[in-house]
Amino acid sequence: MLKTDKERVIAELVERLKVTETLIVTDYRGLTTSDLAELRAQLRKSGARFSIVKNTLARRAAEEAGATNLLELLEGPTAIAFLESDGDPVGVAKVLGNTAKTTKLLNVRGGVLQGSEVRADQIEELAKLPPAEVLRAQLVGAIAAAPTAIVGLFTAPLRDLVGVLDARINQLESRDQ
Repeated sequence: MLKTDKERVIAELVERLKVTETLIVTDYRGLTTSDLAELRAQLRKSGARFSIVKNTLARRAAEEAGATNLLELLEGPTAIAFLESDGDPVGVAKVLGNTAKTTKLLNVRGGVLQGSEVRADQIEELAKLPPAEVLRAQLVGAIAAAPTAIVGLFTAPLRDLVGVLDARINQLESRDQ
């Protein structure tokens, strides 16, 4: 690789590291080209770009970008899943986790989630979360349940009062007969 090519790659990595708040570092050793192509396609659906990087260039880029927490993850064959701004971190973690389970070759090392360092086991836990649509539906359900409960609390005394009055009216009517 020519020096100019290396400088261009480092500049691109520095830019991605500065812009990306979430990324996951993996060891892709043993995956075939078709495995990698399929993995890239699945990650693209979740809003991530999967790039194989040379460790020496990635280290220089991480140092330039101030992402020194990545340096310890850059050992052996390295590929990084960079999340786009509209990407789904849970979806990306699921894709990487499923690929790791099915191929038994991909190894998640760790990464950065919303600017905070995460370990491989935390990424596995992230992959266990339900999809974003399910979480949104659960949140809407929880939000909608609170007003319904409040309305029930306010209407219960009135409903009970109506019941008591109705029972008293029935009692008086039956005594008059």
